[in-house]
Amino acid sequence: MRSISTINSSELSRSTDMGNKQIKQHLETAQKTGVLKISLQRLQEFPPQLKSYPNVLKTLDLSENRFESIPEELGRLTMLKHLNLSGNRLSELHEVVGELLKLEVLLLMNNFLTKLPKSLNNCTHLKTVNLCNNQLKEFPSMLCGLKQLDVLDLSRNQITEVPSEVGSLYVTELNLNQNQISVLAEEIADCPKLKTLRLEENCLQAIALTPRILKDSKICNLAVDGNLFNSKQFTDLDGYDIYMERYTAVKKKMF
Repeated sequence: MRSISTINSSELSRSTDMGNKQIKQHLETAQKTGVLKISLQRLQEFPPQLKSYPNVLKTLDLSENRFESIPEELGRLTMLKHLNLSGNRLSELHEVVGELLKLEVLLLMNNFLTKLPKSLNNCTHLKTVNLCNNQLKEFPSMLCGLKQLDVLDLSRNQITEVPSEVGSLYVTELNLNQNQISVLAEEIADCPKLKTLRLEENCLQAIALTPRILKDSKICNLAVDGNLFNSKQFTDLDGYDIYMERYTAVKKKMF
């Protein structure tokens, strides 16, 4: 009779072989479709085949694996428009991501990222960036000035301050829920397209929402529950009525 450890070892070997065959099939198909999805494979290292893979990929999904870093070779995939690295163990993002000049969607939620490379500023076609549930402590200012960027999700991080550079952020929606924000630069009122601002469960005092933010911005959906003030303090703020006019006007258009 074989021991349990022998059986498990054998099963693990078969499972690995099956996984390698699946990856090989995915790689072959992706050369025709431009879409490569290798998620939920418990991979700790990038498939070596990717290091010399033809530059044909437009979508690369490597989510829900165990990657702690990404290789420089990723920068070769300059046709990429959609990159999903969510659900891994990344603590840093290699500068090489800034070479993906056609990138439109970058999904990095559920990692351990503490900082982002400045080279992301090169990705001028970015439309959606999701960094939810990481360990970022600073607002990623390198994303400011990207004129195609529409949605930025920074919820569930450790950001303490929204800096003045935010005024050149072009998003229509900014999610900062569940951070540790106590400082909100009023330059956020200068955001040319910002309509939805989510600031729930932070450390803001009511005075952080200055008259300039409430009166002069384009924000028409402001979520602030779970901060260091109550609803009456919010509604008593100078400029609240003007904000509510924008809010009501948008609601009327929806019905």
